[in-house]
Amino acid sequence: MGRLITILVAIALVAGCKTAATPVPTPQPSPTPHTAAAAAVLQPGEVQANLNPCPGSGPIATYLTSLAAADSALATRMTGQWQQLRAGGALDGAISLFAADPTACTAQLAATSKIQAATSFVAVFADEGQADRAWEAGVFGFVPPPPGEVSPGLLRGTATGLGLSSWTYDHSGVHIACWHKSVFVALLVISNLDANAIKTASAAVDARLN
Repeated sequence: MGRLITILVAIALVAGCKTAATPVPTPQPSPTPHTAAAAAVLQPGEVQANLNPCPGSGPIATYLTSLAAADSALATRMTGQWQQLRAGGALDGAISLFAADPTACTAQLAATSKIQAATSFVAVFADEGQADRAWEAGVFGFVPPPPGEVSPGLLRGTATGLGLSSWTYDHSGVHIACWHKSVFVALLVISNLDANAIKTASAAVDARLN
């Protein structure tokens, strides 16, 4: 009887060890999908009421097609710059343009010397490294200033409020912000509006870059 009890205890201990060694499956949360480029750019309710959406707003291909009908040389140049971003890993891109006068819609990024306008562009990359390299190389011709460069209205890095990989420019009615965050590169160009407009617009876009 004593030997039987010993055997039963040994079996129970072995069973207990097997149970303890078996990991209990833990459900893993699904990764949050990245915001689509078209949803990340400036939206109609985020600009001044007198700024109306331009026909080229939407996927970047739509903008380039719309631009080609008005200015083929500009469209060719902008297409080449978008292809550079694609070569750097861009998977998707979208643009939203708003202007107080529709004639600004066919200017480069809706920027003119007199007409109030706001343009935002967002590109999505496969990974953060690609996005950062694309930002460093420049977006549609807007290249970050060298670190330490001092110029009126120019900021680079954390002083912009948009992170280390960012730069802003505010001077003579032209307001620019360009930055990298997560897998995104964003560009804002605002013309003939007060300086607060770029801060409000960049905060709205930045909040959606996950």
